[in-house]
Amino acid sequence: RVGIGIDVHRLKEGRKLILGGVEIKHPLGLEGHSDGDVLTHAIIDGLLGGSALGDIGVHFTSNNRSYSGISSLILLGCALDKCINSGWRPAFLDATIIAQSPMLTPHVGDMKNEIARVLSLPNTQINIKSTTTDNLGYIGNGEGIACHAVVTMEQT
Repeated sequence: RVGIGIDVHRLKEGRKLILGGVEIKHPLGLEGHSDGDVLTHAIIDGLLGGSALGDIGVHFTSNNRSYSGISSLILLGCALDKCINSGWRPAFLDATIIAQSPMLTPHVGDMKNEIARVLSLPNTQINIKSTTTDNLGYIGNGEGIACHAVVTMEQT
């Protein structure tokens, strides 16, 4: 099976920028009920979709106070457990972060390592890339960051 995840969050002052569980130095961070990590959220949606378990909003509702400010890596681990309990596990994932700034390439290795650790996958089974919108739209104007993820799932 294949699962697809997409997430978008607004950039905001007073928040840390967290992507793939890695804190990145930037004057703005991602708004969200949790840490706003669009990469991890897109991966969660890909995992859940590939396991036919709905989406992140079904399992981790934004009105649940226990998720306020939580690391999205914790949510990723919980989502993985749900997938495994339903008979599915990730085999490979490919994600693209869409951000005008900051430059993300120097952080991709750390992101891959964090995601690999939580998913118990070799980091060679994880591909993370980044692109810009060439200054077009809300992302190009520095108002937000988006991510698309595709996760290949296999039966356990």
